[in-house]
Amino acid sequence: MANTAKENILKKIRQALAQPVPVPFPQSEGNDSVFQPSVQELEIEFAENFSKLLGRFSFCANQNELAEQLHTLVESRKWKNIYCVEEILKNDLTQHQFNITYSNNLHDCDASITSCEVLVARTGSIMMSTAQQSGRTTSVYAPVHICIAYTSQLVYDIKDGLQLMKEKYADSFPSLITLATGPSRTADIEKTLVVGVHGPKEVFCFLVESAQQ
Repeated sequence: MANTAKENILKKIRQALAQPVPVPFPQSEGNDSVFQPSVQELEIEFAENFSKLLGRFSFCANQNELAEQLHTLVESRKWKNIYCVEEILKNDLTQHQFNITYSNNLHDCDASITSCEVLVARTGSIMMSTAQQSGRTTSVYAPVHICIAYTSQLVYDIKDGLQLMKEKYADSFPSLITLATGPSRTADIEKTLVVGVHGPKEVFCFLVESAQQ
């Protein structure tokens, strides 16, 4: 009986595909975004939207300033265990005098440091993927996520970021892409906003005026 019901469903699907219903409003679909870029620079657009979402934004004129600001942050918070698995990122920071001993354990670290794919200015989001050495977990399980990004990675909208990734990876497109839009938050319990339930309690973004690595 189950097979008969399944065949009836498949028959209806085949009939629907053979005689498709025309789209009632053919001009309603298109590739143009309903969101148009603002007149201000992408750096300002991202900083404003990221900060509205409780993200902590910092602009760095160069790599040396980045290292100095990271040192100041780590010392002020008295962090001892910093987790980072991206070797290129760690080597670059070390070359600019950010000398620390990195933790090998994500589950008990104070903060994690990652790079990103792009920064989305319109939503204040950090776009990451499994193609990065940090993988899926680094930016999620640490109590504090620190993202290092470059001005060349700024895009206006999500579709612009996806287009850049298509051009970058071609046939080797990552299996997962994620958007981190500020610290984790939920209001499921009695509509009270709680930060840091399903992810980091704080998200820092250090934007460096430089070409991407």
